[in-house]
Amino acid sequence: MDSHEKIYELDSKIDESLFELNINSNYYAEDQLNSGLTNNDSLSIIHINSRSLVSKMSTIKDYLGKFKSKFKVIAITETWLYDERMTEVQIEGYELHFVNRINKRGGGVALYINNDLKCKLDKKMTMMEDNVMEMVTVEIINDTSKNIIISCVYRAPGSCIRSFTDKINEFVDHIKNKTLFMCGDFNINLEHPVSLRTSSDFFDMIYSLGLVPLINKPTRITTQSATIIDNIFTNRKEDVVKTGILMTDISDHLPIFVVSKYHNNNKNIIKHNCINYKRNKSVKALEDLNKDLKMQNWTEVYVSDVNNAYTSFMKVLLKSFNSSCKLIKITGKRDNQPWMTNGIKNACAKKNSLYMRFLKLQTKEAKDRYKKYKNKLVTIIRKQKKEYYGELLNKNKDNIKTTWGIINNVINRDNKNARLPNYFVKDNKDIYEVKEISNEFNDFFINVGRSLVESKPIIHDTMNTIPRNVNSILLDKVDQQEIRNIVKNWGSKRSTDCDDLDMVTVKAIIESVIEPFTYICNLSLSTGVFPDLMKIAKVVPLFKSGDKQSFTNYRPVSLLPQFSKILEKVFALRLDKFIDENSILNHEQYGFRTKHSTAMAVMDLVDKISSAIDNKNHFISVFIDLKKAFDVIDHSRLLLKLHRYGIRGVAHQWVNSYLRNRKQFVQINNAKSELKDIYYGVPQGSVLGPKLFILFINDLVNVSNLLGTVLFADDTTLFYSGLNIHEVTQVINSELIKVKKWFDINRLSLNLNKTNYILFNNKRSCDVSLMIDGMEIQRVKETKFLGLLIDEDLSWK
Repeated sequence: MDSHEKIYELDSKIDESLFELNINSNYYAEDQLNSGLTNNDSLSIIHINSRSLVSKMSTIKDYLGKFKSKFKVIAITETWLYDERMTEVQIEGYELHFVNRINKRGGGVALYINNDLKCKLDKKMTMMEDNVMEMVTVEIINDTSKNIIISCVYRAPGSCIRSFTDKINEFVDHIKNKTLFMCGDFNINLEHPVSLRTSSDFFDMIYSLGLVPLINKPTRITTQSATIIDNIFTNRKEDVVKTGILMTDISDHLPIFVVSKYHNNNKNIIKHNCINYKRNKSVKALEDLNKDLKMQNWTEVYVSDVNNAYTSFMKVLLKSFNSSCKLIKITGKRDNQPWMTNGIKNACAKKNSLYMRFLKLQTKEAKDRYKKYKNKLVTIIRKQKKEYYGELLNKNKDNIKTTWGIINNVINRDNKNARLPNYFVKDNKDIYEVKEISNEFNDFFINVGRSLVESKPIIHDTMNTIPRNVNSILLDKVDQQEIRNIVKNWGSKRSTDCDDLDMVTVKAIIESVIEPFTYICNLSLSTGVFPDLMKIAKVVPLFKSGDKQSFTNYRPVSLLPQFSKILEKVFALRLDKFIDENSILNHEQYGFRTKHSTAMAVMDLVDKISSAIDNKNHFISVFIDLKKAFDVIDHSRLLLKLHRYGIRGVAHQWVNSYLRNRKQFVQINNAKSELKDIYYGVPQGSVLGPKLFILFINDLVNVSNLLGTVLFADDTTLFYSGLNIHEVTQVINSELIKVKKWFDINRLSLNLNKTNYILFNNKRSCDVSLMIDGMEIQRVKETKFLGLLIDEDLSWK
């Protein structure tokens, strides 16, 4: 028997009833356990009592990184968390489920489920019962055998045993005949289960439910005692391959684990760590790409059809790109902390040796020696980390994005909202297969705007709200220097398009392709045709809020072809110049315009409110919310408006070509949905889309001669003031009828649930009622205005 497995001479002290169950849980160092975690046909679970997960996060990640194979499930008790700090405790490759205490310190449980597993939260058995327990439960979905229930439980010392056992009874009854692993800190000592009343009652209850404890040696050891209060209970002991206790000083409880037989046949679920390849975009690879591109024959690009020209251009470019910037395999090995030195590694090994000696001897002298060495090591590590990250921050002090990345890394902050759950729900059906999820997302994103538009009838009008501009836009040719300047001033983003190109790569190769690409841009401007291959968007779902399993709680992030954005910018520069020279945009529009900002829009409204109050006027501001505004623009109506503004001839044909026949697919990891047509809206993530939108909404200002307006893209604020509150109310209600008619004509949908108004004055007792389309608008004391919280007192709390 290994020396670590007999550290404790405690077997004779433990009640024989535990040994009658034929349990053999031994003590292991991480190197001893590594061989038992390599089998893919196994389910490995580790439980750690953290006693503050945030403060131990780095230590836990480092410890788990020492194992050759990842634990499939990581259970944590005593997380001591609250919801606002969950971004700091994410673990790459795992989906987190948790229960935090509310308005009370301590406790808390969490389950990290490896993304290789299909799982869903068992909401009924996920709970926080005051003075009883916290429990989080998930169901592992197995396509070929029984599902497995995994639960993490924390029972606080001194809490009601009877209430606790009642809940466990209810839990086991709920799972019926499914396989169960229930782990946690139960604070019930099973060292002598028949000699202590509470332990005996609990043990009898567990045994009567057909559950077996898998840990029969102490998990919390002090100089005074050794107790078995952490455990893993199961109803399938015959499937257990190995179980035991791990020797590490993460907290005053030793981690426990179990390895069980399990066949995972889930190949097509969402896996956040499944991208095993990346493009080689090293300096050498990009140099090779440039050399190759300079040697290419671009003759086929110089044709009269812009679609054929751009197709030939991309064919040559992508052949060289795929040859020079090959896909390389990403090794899953986790690097040591960058601040870690060999000296610190050796010191950590000595600290662990002293800790094991304390566990063996259980003497005050051994504990004091271990503690003294550990405290000195902690001081050294803190100093080393401070120096390392201080130098790193100083080196990147001029790069705010990198600086924040370093800070987030130091505090373990991760963007939890960027992570998709491994299943979604539609029509009460659970969807796990990632290809199906991608298609469902694409259908939702495509149809949400379409259904809103097509629910509105087409209303023909004379467009008398838009005076006809007698001047027409002319599209000047673009030269190579203009293309260089556009690319040079573009941000070096690494998000990739449908061809796996990013702007960093384009910036690196632009000189090698500038001549044929400039030809394509001029051909597009002169023929009024936007290339079809530039109209394909790769869409990534981004979580907003609410239920993460619902498709409706996500918005699309569209990643457009890199070269399409350059051509868009060429057109946008000419459009901006024409708009400015002809004073087309109303002064009330602050969105997506040079020399305009949200701050200016806020100041404009606040100045008007303050002036009204100073003059003892009543000032009412109505904050309009539109549903999916950018996604519901009717192309035909937009083109009619552009014609009125002076975008005619070839430029009008170009915009028409730009808007029509656009397509998109949704990509989740490596899974792509089917390609689908987009019928409405301006392209999200584009250069030109926002400019076209503000032109579309520009004439809203002309609908009412009485209401004031502040616009920032689709954020619409209408206001009116006067001495008589009844007259103010009457005017606004009357003018809102005109505004609603304008929205109907333009097939835009009001979101009345989010539309509200504030009355600004020195008197709070005024009786006001505002209506739109027969529905009363909600009066509020505060609301969000362009990202700021504005209230009726302008206090900016």
